[in-house]
Amino acid sequence: MTGWALRDRSHGQAAAQSRSVSEATGVPVAAATATARDMPVYVRGLGTVQAYNSVTVKSRVDGAIVKVDFTEGQEVKAGDLLFEIDPRPYQAALAQAQANLARDQAQLANAQRNASRDKPLVGKEFISRQQFDSDSTNADALAGTVAADKAAVEAAQLNLDYTQLRSPIDGRTGARQMDIGNLVHASDNTALVTITQLKPIFVSFAAPQNQLDAIRQAQIKGSVPAEAWSQGEQRQIAKGTLTLIDNQIDAATGTIHLKASFANPDEALWPGEFVDMRLQVDTLKNAVTVPGRSIQAGPNGSYLFVIKPDNTVEQRTVTVAETEDDLAVIAKGVSAGEQIVVDGQYRLQQGTKVSILPPQSQPAPTAKG
Repeated sequence: MTGWALRDRSHGQAAAQSRSVSEATGVPVAAATATARDMPVYVRGLGTVQAYNSVTVKSRVDGAIVKVDFTEGQEVKAGDLLFEIDPRPYQAALAQAQANLARDQAQLANAQRNASRDKPLVGKEFISRQQFDSDSTNADALAGTVAADKAAVEAAQLNLDYTQLRSPIDGRTGARQMDIGNLVHASDNTALVTITQLKPIFVSFAAPQNQLDAIRQAQIKGSVPAEAWSQGEQRQIAKGTLTLIDNQIDAATGTIHLKASFANPDEALWPGEFVDMRLQVDTLKNAVTVPGRSIQAGPNGSYLFVIKPDNTVEQRTVTVAETEDDLAVIAKGVSAGEQIVVDGQYRLQQGTKVSILPPQSQPAPTAKG
């Protein structure tokens, strides 16, 4: 029993010594200074990347594919050749239409000369009025025939042009659906290839309806900056601008549909990709900010510990206006320049004496981006 008593007294003395040392040196804590800075105010949403333009390439004439002039996934320009359909039947049709036009133009020229010769003769009664009317009617009919021939030539030329399938836009080709030798028809529903325009590109997303007024006010002032981030906002992918606020709120979800446009020069955004979106709708000037991990939750709301000049702490209730990354904007409760505790709060209470750890011993902040 004596041994146990001695050990109990030993532990009690050690604890008392620990408390006395703590009281003398203070509880070690990591500290930071409340700072005044301009803070952006964001509206967030989950977005889906959409191609600026997407074109499904199909054949407008019947025939066999005789040439494929691109590789899958290739960047193409508007007007670049993609496929060629066997042009020979259409070249023959064009030649026939041109021949018909030449024949009928010759006949028209002859009929017009006859009508011109008849006109002075009919007044002198060298030819009958009936002959004059017949020659004039023949010339007019041949004029109509020539007009129809010209339309046939244009149609034949158009069909011949359709044998060369060219890209209508700048973009990137997808998977090729048809190879050389395959027979295609104008009535086919199958696409030969799809081309998507990636530069620029859209991101479509939604925001809560209670953010609509802030978004509209920001747009009234000018261009609204938009940022696309990887999921979890770990990395910023691209910067762009808001281009669309839809004309009605989705009653089923209580959200407003938005679109932002990005130049996407490095093609970092890809159609179908999910991204986190941020719209900067305002900037808080000279806002008082503290590290977010300094904020504690209590029964009376948010609070933090302010380090007083005598190295004791004051538990102070604060009003948090915004939170961005690892920074909290304090609307009320702390002034710029005051020191606050950012780590070690679990051992603190009102009036506790603290010892501020040197910067190299403090945990590194976790900032995004």
